[in-house]
Amino acid sequence: MTSAIEPHKARRLYLLLRDQITSGRLPSGERLPGEPVLAAEHGLARVTVRRALDLLASEGLVHRRPGSGTFVQGPAGTRPVVGDLPNLLSGLIAMGRATGVRLLSFEYVAAPAAIAEALLLEPGERVQRSVRVRLIDGQPFSYLTTHVPERVGLSYSEADLAATPLLELMERSGIVADRGTQAIGATLAGPEVAEALDLEVGSALIDLTRVVFDPSGRGVEHLHALYRPDRYAFQMDLVRTGDAGERRWTPASARPTKPAHLSAKPASAKPETRPRPAALRRPAP
Repeated sequence: MTSAIEPHKARRLYLLLRDQITSGRLPSGERLPGEPVLAAEHGLARVTVRRALDLLASEGLVHRRPGSGTFVQGPAGTRPVVGDLPNLLSGLIAMGRATGVRLLSFEYVAAPAAIAEALLLEPGERVQRSVRVRLIDGQPFSYLTTHVPERVGLSYSEADLAATPLLELMERSGIVADRGTQAIGATLAGPEVAEALDLEVGSALIDLTRVVFDPSGRGVEHLHALYRPDRYAFQMDLVRTGDAGERRWTPASARPTKPAHLSAKPASAKPETRPRPAALRRPAP
């Protein structure tokens, strides 16, 4: 019975220490208490503490020095990718160039009912389905399942998609991404996604669904994206608008884009406070 509970206890200690490290409460370079001290403090077996420290070490948050102890490294590994909500479409191609991709599957299938409805497909119209994992600094941060109408998918090859962002491929073919709708929420990683993103089953993920349309109103892409929240975040700039008594938050004009090497957070910087998904929806008029 105890052995079945210990993994949950190890994850709880891991999450507790991880939060203290990423928030800066445990600064980089600080030595953590030894395994016996942590075990006594949290009422755990030493093997459970060791498992929690192994998880932190696998993320590059601590460094274990034999004979010296375990030291905080801080989130100095993979820097999070930041998506600008008001300019998602224009930024997707740039993000594709700044990150790597691993193509897991590429096929033509009958459109599932929900996909056909979202893309406004004709009855019987097929779709191209692809699954990709996107990486930053060699580390996976997103699991992308894309459906595009067959007429769009035939304009590029599997090899093209493995090397070039999808929106760029579509634009090369004369397809214009004019507008999109999207929903952002949260979900838990299933076994397949957890393996692809190097996570434990049940880990929390950002869940995004986006449908892109051309100027005529036809759907050209349906994207279901799952993001590691420690490696990806959404950002929106807001301004206060309206008359007295009716003032509200409204998306601000786009800021000038910085080069990737300037916009990445320094490893020593404190994590930015980001709006939760529910707060990212455009305010009602």
